[in-house]
Amino acid sequence: MPTVPSPVSIALLLGLSFFLGLAFEDFFAQSTRRRPGGIRTFPMLALAGGVLYLLDPAHFVPFTAGLVILGAWLVIYYRAYVGAADEQGEPTAGIVVLILNVHAYLLGAVALALPPWIAVTMTVVSVLLLTGREQLHALARRLDIGEIITAGQFLILTGIVLPLLPNQPITTLTPITPRQVWLALVVVCTFSYVSYLAQRYWAAVAGGLWMAALGGLYSSTAATVVLARQAKAEPAVRRQAQAGITVATAIMYLRILAIIAIFDLALARVLLVPLGALSLAGFAFCGLQYRFAAAPDKQSPQAMHLAASTNPLQLGAAAIFAVLFVAVSLISTVAKSQFGIYGIYTLAAIVGVSDIDPFVLNLAQGGVAGATNAALAAAILIAASSNNILKAIYAASFAGGRAAAASAGALIALAVAGFAAAFAVATL
Repeated sequence: MPTVPSPVSIALLLGLSFFLGLAFEDFFAQSTRRRPGGIRTFPMLALAGGVLYLLDPAHFVPFTAGLVILGAWLVIYYRAYVGAADEQGEPTAGIVVLILNVHAYLLGAVALALPPWIAVTMTVVSVLLLTGREQLHALARRLDIGEIITAGQFLILTGIVLPLLPNQPITTLTPITPRQVWLALVVVCTFSYVSYLAQRYWAAVAGGLWMAALGGLYSSTAATVVLARQAKAEPAVRRQAQAGITVATAIMYLRILAIIAIFDLALARVLLVPLGALSLAGFAFCGLQYRFAAAPDKQSPQAMHLAASTNPLQLGAAAIFAVLFVAVSLISTVAKSQFGIYGIYTLAAIVGVSDIDPFVLNLAQGGVAGATNAALAAAILIAASSNNILKAIYAASFAGGRAAAASAGALIALAVAGFAAAFAVATL
């Protein structure tokens, strides 16, 4: 018995094809020459594709024949018009017109045969790509070819190398596997790369506290050093720089929580309240600094700018992270076996003076056997608090004097609160 489509599927087919045709006509509304397709053609193509699919859903003979006829008609049209140009010198027909006509035809079968989200996704993405032509071309012109190559290398290492890495420990010294090491690298680099791209290419956040927040998503320590130097060198932006140092640390807590949740949801639940409270406290300190700090001279306003971070997908940085991750895993295992959980707490305080990501990810991926989630959460809070003390020292050193007082004080307060939270979590 032939498959009978539901009314919902038919409505979805018509609605999506109508939406596609509307976007098509709106995009080409300023053109003086008509192109094949539109608000009437696309629904009819979708209906034709859907009906021909239903006639033979097993072998697709009528559906394939209809696609061949459509293709032949488009070839005739393109042979007649693709070489011409309009008054502005633009081609009268582009390959996107052909693709959208074929898309409308295929949409009929997709809407009737596959889950609705597939038809919705392919149509929405096509409309966004069509209407965003100018923005996408502008973005392509702005991108550095070196970044494209680096991103391509990263995708190769992620999509090809990661699945090939063994998921079994290669030494008895640590339970961490090579795949876990690389997966940790992928997650951290992804967070940092999103921040890097926003800093470099998103004009709306090219200055002020937005930039400081993105710096916290990338590296709150690096953001602290840069902003502390700027607070000393440029008094006009001192208030923004001081608040930016604090907001970068507030974002750091949320970043840690998000990364942990990817690998260990149970551990993330234990840390949700303390890290969330510390982040809220950081935002509160930021608001107080921005509200009550001395404002710059209104006659010479100046926006704070934070230089974009270096590309976190470079292979040298990735190799360093992987080595640090393995080293931290080995040291953590030795510290746990020799000194118990207090050895992990001590190590947490020590690694806080460097990059805490390898330590945090090692704990989240089970790099310390036999420790409870409460103990692991306490160690992570200790590492973050130790890192805040280091950032307070950086703020005082690079900004100096009154320019550092508010920021250093906020970081010390957050560190003390973090140590208190670690003690409370450890005693649960």
